[in-house]
Amino acid sequence: MKWFVCALCAVALSVLMFCAPLFAGSGSENEYLRIHIRANSNSSVDQEVKYEVKDAVVEALIPLLANAETKDQAKDIISNNLSYIDDIASKVLQENGFCYQGKSRLTKEQFPARAYDDLTLPAGEYDALIVDLGSGQGNNWWCLVYPAFCFTKSKNSTNYEYISKIWDIINRVKRD
Repeated sequence: MKWFVCALCAVALSVLMFCAPLFAGSGSENEYLRIHIRANSNSSVDQEVKYEVKDAVVEALIPLLANAETKDQAKDIISNNLSYIDDIASKVLQENGFCYQGKSRLTKEQFPARAYDDLTLPAGEYDALIVDLGSGQGNNWWCLVYPAFCFTKSKNSTNYEYISKIWDIINRVKRD
């Protein structure tokens, strides 16, 4: 039993060390890989379809990135799947009657500071997966690809959910 308690404490300490920079916003922009899905324009129809594309892209990326243990691994996975991401975005656009396509790229871009509840990302240059829908001139939706996904519960929500493999393991151990 003592070994179990020690192991659980070690896992809990690892979780704290891994998650603290994310929630405190104290980490460097070099620790994060962001995602931005940029609408064609700010028209209501372009903004609506942006959220449908977001849902499809996030759903496709979750299993691809589930085992990424470093930002570099996540970048490699994304880089190897850019055409797949383009296909997903373009399919959603086509299914909704849009003539324009989705185009993704992995790049570095300057971003302003962003604060959402307990998560603050300082202004700076970040590696990012950019998905432009058509011209990509409209408002965007953003999230983190690494160290973890966060995503809105609905298109009007600013709440996010943090997904962690370590947290999933702890919850499984508690249930068993």
